[in-house]
Amino acid sequence: MANSVEIKNLDLNFGAVKVLKQLNLDIAEGEFLVLLGSSGCGKSTLLNCIAGLLDVSDGQIFIKGENVTWAEPSDRGIGMVFQSYALYPQMTVRGNLSFGLKNAKVPKPEIAKRIARAADVLQIEPLLDRKPGALSGGQRQRVAIGRALVRDVDVFLFDEPLSNLDAKLRTDLRVELKRLHQQLKNTMIYVTHDQVEAMTLADRISIMKDGMIEQLDTPERIYAKPCNKYVADFIGSPAMNLFTGQLSDTRFGCNGFNLDVSGYEFSDSGLRDGAAWLGIRPEHIMTGDAAHGASYSGTAEIDIVEPMGSDTLVWVNFAGQSVRVRTIGQSGLKSGNTLTIGFDAARLHLFDKKTELRL
Repeated sequence: MANSVEIKNLDLNFGAVKVLKQLNLDIAEGEFLVLLGSSGCGKSTLLNCIAGLLDVSDGQIFIKGENVTWAEPSDRGIGMVFQSYALYPQMTVRGNLSFGLKNAKVPKPEIAKRIARAADVLQIEPLLDRKPGALSGGQRQRVAIGRALVRDVDVFLFDEPLSNLDAKLRTDLRVELKRLHQQLKNTMIYVTHDQVEAMTLADRISIMKDGMIEQLDTPERIYAKPCNKYVADFIGSPAMNLFTGQLSDTRFGCNGFNLDVSGYEFSDSGLRDGAAWLGIRPEHIMTGDAAHGASYSGTAEIDIVEPMGSDTLVWVNFAGQSVRVRTIGQSGLKSGNTLTIGFDAARLHLFDKKTELRL
């Protein structure tokens, strides 16, 4: 499959501060790629470099095979949606959608055709004659997306477009964005710090830290096999439980427990001994009778119970730390109760203590 966007050896410095460091990234035609990371990791900066809003210090950017490293934003064939809606308050929705096209001298019949298509896709036909002040936050964000959509470009860039919305609206618009991508089949590059958005929207996720890409893979692969401790801790809600201890051949020993890890799928690093991190996701800890056949089973005192409807998050005191356990349904468990828990070696994650890379 041809690449839609290629980034080669990209550097960006603000004075002496290196913000992006020798970054390489290929984005396939029609791919939905999410740039994910905490604040300050460089994800929005990278998006702004692709958009042409920032001049790079070194490296090259190609869009549809054309070197656009020094091209103006308007000449890159992109549509961008920002975190803020940035709508003209004195104009109607129709006026906002058509403004850029009129400036570009697009013929009136073509403008009307593009607005009708975008309004249909985004389901905003009844809003075309309203002004932004008469719209909800979700409606305004749809209009902002529509303004990029009418440009009829191959690559769409989204910079945290849902972060100003409440939780329900974020969920609704997230589904609409995924449906929009399935309909249009355009390349979409999406910046977020919200891992749920990343996991649900992306074909692939690029997890960034300190201006570099930590892991680039499908959501399923990143969840199942995080390449290092940082990615493991970042992906998953609630976060992965992590224990520090000693790995010796087929056993991992920690404060309060020792388990057989012979059922763990080791990487090709060859490391089997030394200080290590052991990680297990809350949803992969077995409880009750199911725990008895696990690689390790033991008991823990329940500290806090958080009912969430479809499941229950239980915090237990185990191995000298607070451990999160996710149980299905409404468990009926209470603070102070004793809970039997079990770890299955096949569901564990092991990382070298020094390098923090996956073992």
